[in-house]
Amino acid sequence: MNPAFSYLYDFSNIRVNGSLLRFMSHSHAPTAMNWETVLNEYSVMVEKKVDETLSKTIKEAENYHSFVKDAYCCLKEFTLRKGKRLASCSTLATYKGYAGTVDEKILSVCAGIEIYRQSILVHDDLVDNEETRRGGKTIHRFFSDLFDERLGDGVAVFLGNIAYSLAVQTIIGSGFPMGRIAETLLLISEGYREVNESQMLDLLFEYRDVDAEEWRIMASKRAASLFKVTMLAGGVLGGASEKDLRLLREAAVNIGYAFDIQDDIIDTYASEEDYGRPPCGDIRLGKKPLHIIHALESPDPGVSGFLKSLRGRVSISRDEVEKIRSLVRLSGGLEKARKASRMHAEEAKRLIAETGMNSEAKGFFNSMITYVENSLDWYR
Repeated sequence: MNPAFSYLYDFSNIRVNGSLLRFMSHSHAPTAMNWETVLNEYSVMVEKKVDETLSKTIKEAENYHSFVKDAYCCLKEFTLRKGKRLASCSTLATYKGYAGTVDEKILSVCAGIEIYRQSILVHDDLVDNEETRRGGKTIHRFFSDLFDERLGDGVAVFLGNIAYSLAVQTIIGSGFPMGRIAETLLLISEGYREVNESQMLDLLFEYRDVDAEEWRIMASKRAASLFKVTMLAGGVLGGASEKDLRLLREAAVNIGYAFDIQDDIIDTYASEEDYGRPPCGDIRLGKKPLHIIHALESPDPGVSGFLKSLRGRVSISRDEVEKIRSLVRLSGGLEKARKASRMHAEEAKRLIAETGMNSEAKGFFNSMITYVENSLDWYR
């Protein structure tokens, strides 16, 4: 093995980020604890299957080129870093909610879903020029440091594409009837197109002002699309009725909106210790999350002028971070965004309750949604 890659095999299997752990340490609500317990249980099963899948790919690559093998080692380490595994665990929870069991077939699909999720993140990090993700180097940064920017960027493009291909292959080989596999792959194909559309719009928004409605169009293709893919995949494979698939689709979109808004607020208000990266990265890039859009609508021109002046900065000082937080809060941007997130969370709960999933699955999603709602109170 190339010594430069040796650290890739030393990774943590912690599955919840600092923000979630902080919330759990301050909450004794049974729903929160149930969500954490189930998520950890599901994550262990999914990670084991991801490990098996990517280890097989690494072994195959050993037969033809050491660099390709090393690239797959990097992808494996990147994929198995600590994280919440919400995408694949949503598929697993929904499937179990209808099928009543967890089997090797659905775990293979969940491994594919997890690898699919990482294919998106590899490209996302490249476009946003991120240096780190979940406590380690991004793919493009790792290879840029080993060689140069051109090779690092190129490997990230190709490895992200390969991850999508591996996800598809893993799902095809899961053992489900081909009709249901075809439905699942159609969902993933549509979701992949949508998330790339959202990335284009997100990038465009860095260069112009947008309103809440335009943000909603972009967000409908981001986390909302991801939850739609993952929950519907579990429903399709678990045998959900057409009525339930419609309910799941609407619930997933609302969960996605709630998560998107919460995640964007975290980027502004969470500490680097909790978030794993410096705060206000979105503002430094000129992105337009919902709470910033509302802040930019402030009649005080000083708010807009200050926020826009930070675009393109290499870093934002601690005093500037505090000023950003204060201006967004005083302009009403934070409260308007939190209100929208809560509205979507409550609608998602209502729709989940109408499905035919079993009580365990409903409890998992309700607990997860409650976490999103409660986390909004961390930042005032």
